[in-house]
Parts: sequence; C-alpha cells; structure tokens
Amino acid sequence: MPGRCSATGKAKIAITLDEEYVEQIDRLVNEHIFQNRSQAIQEAVSDKLRKVKQGRLSLECAKLDPTFEKAMAEEGLNEDIAAWPEY
Repeated sequence: MPGRCSATGKAKIAITLDEEYVEQIDRLVNEHIFQNRSQAIQEAVSDKLRKVKQGRLSLECAKLDPTFEKAMAEEGLNEDIAAWPEY
C-alpha cells in the first residue's frame, strides 16, 4: 500500500476536511488535548471504527433467539456433569 511505513506500522495518507473541522482540531492541539493533528484524527477514526464494529455486533446479537441459544448451551450438559469428578 502506498505511503506505508513498516518501521512504525503506520501509513501516511492525505485527506480533505472542512475548514471548520480543521479549526476545531487545531484548537484541541493548541489546548494540548492532542499532540498534533495526526493524533487527533487517528483517535477520531479509531473511535468511529470501534462504534461501527460495536453496532454490527449489536445487530448480529439482535438476530439471536435467546431460548434457542440457551437450549443449545445446555444440550448435553447433564451428561457432561455426571462425567465430572466430585470435588
């Protein structure tokens, strides 16, 4: 991939942002909330990707049938318990 730096595991890219966002990022950098623009943007992208991933997980979990999942989890459990040694 172009711009990739194997020494740091990071890639350099170019993006275009609305001036409003750039001004907000610069303000956060000036207030020492972030070290630089790159850190601010990287954290924002990381946070967004985490939320997207969590949203997908939530959607998949919503498709599950709790009764069926419980039955599957307990299937064969009684036989397994009988085979376990006493403590």
